[in-house]
Amino acid sequence: MRIGAHVPTRGRFARAIDAAKKCGAQAIQVFVSNPRAWAPPRVAEEDAREFAEQRAAAHIGPVYGHTTYLVNIASPDPEFWRRSVELARLEMEAVALLGADGLVIHAGAGGPGGRAATLERAARAVAAITGDLEGPELVLELTAGGAGTAASTIPQAAELLETIGPNPRVSLCVDTCHLFAAGYGLDNPAGVKEAFAELREHRLVGRVKVVHANDAKFPRGSCLDRHEHVGQGFIGDRGFRAILAEPAVRGSAVLVETPGKLDDHKRNVQRLRQLAGLG
Repeated sequence: MRIGAHVPTRGRFARAIDAAKKCGAQAIQVFVSNPRAWAPPRVAEEDAREFAEQRAAAHIGPVYGHTTYLVNIASPDPEFWRRSVELARLEMEAVALLGADGLVIHAGAGGPGGRAATLERAARAVAAITGDLEGPELVLELTAGGAGTAASTIPQAAELLETIGPNPRVSLCVDTCHLFAAGYGLDNPAGVKEAFAELREHRLVGRVKVVHANDAKFPRGSCLDRHEHVGQGFIGDRGFRAILAEPAVRGSAVLVETPGKLDDHKRNVQRLRQLAGLG
């Protein structure tokens, strides 16, 4: 298990390594472009080289990029879908240039239309984004639920992957807040066991590469994506202790995405290590 956090780059990707060291992160996630705009990523070769050198020296990894929040690979709007795919493809190229392990992307939502069409659009987007690129994986993140979601539950994730078809460069990200918001009982050991049993039932355990370790501001089943610091939300220490004991989690990158500054990340990373029995 590699425990880390989503860290800032502050205009230069190598600065993410400094941030990782300050908060005790073994693995990291970064935005590769402006998270709230359609602006394409800008990765200078010198910056990528410096990032790779400092990452190796600090033994940080795995490393994942995250797409902008605007991207929706299941959008029913043709123009919005096209822009989402084009930007995500550019972000995938940036991740490859940085030598990162993958790009995390939300599974998307198709609105009030039919589910089959939603899955078909998401599958076409995945094929276009991965394309003929080599190296990084596209990591589909389960969402918190709501109307037209492509994948917020484990059976929905299995259905989406089946629609995508065989693609060794597609894996999964499980966000604890999202899964809890979608109705899974991650606040108690029995609920955690049920959730991971469902992952095994659908043969998805091996596809989980990233776990976003976020507590939840709202109760189970809220469908609200609102992150809280570890142990301070509705999942709580009891839930995270059970989550971190799961073999599927122990083989993944466990990344904090909670609000706040690096000192907050440091406390969350330390808390996760304690709850995982890693000191």
